[in-house]
Amino acid sequence: MRIGLPRVEALPGGSTLAWLLTLLLSVFMFQLLRTVGLRAFSMASETYTSGTHSAAFVTCPNDTVAKDLARGIVQQKLAACVNIVPAITSIYEWQGEIQEDSEVLLMIKTRSSKVPALTNYVRKNHPYEVAEVISLPVDQGNPPYLKWIGDTVPE
Repeated sequence: MRIGLPRVEALPGGSTLAWLLTLLLSVFMFQLLRTVGLRAFSMASETYTSGTHSAAFVTCPNDTVAKDLARGIVQQKLAACVNIVPAITSIYEWQGEIQEDSEVLLMIKTRSSKVPALTNYVRKNHPYEVAEVISLPVDQGNPPYLKWIGDTVPE
């Protein structure tokens, strides 16, 4: 006893039907296979050196300061992108006392080589006496995104 589809040869016009089914599947699958193949090749062929890019963080007292800094940072080509994360609470020690403030966080994607210039820009344009600028090197990520950062932020 056989379960499943009948053999192609058992159908009327078996070899013609097999050829037609193969052709139809090829046409419908071509675009899908092409897209998957190109993405796999792109990701496999692009290389990234760990630490070439950095994610930097800056806290701001409010949304207005955050947007002004973010626009200036991107316009000056100090970063490819700045995300503004609203409504964070910061608890810290300042001048011997524990402080608690509502702030806005900037997440900045840039080249590691631009972090010193980014720091200088923030220090000159930030209202805090001591502005936070910390950065972490990017170890891994989506190669096309990392390439975009590199293409957007010149050396």
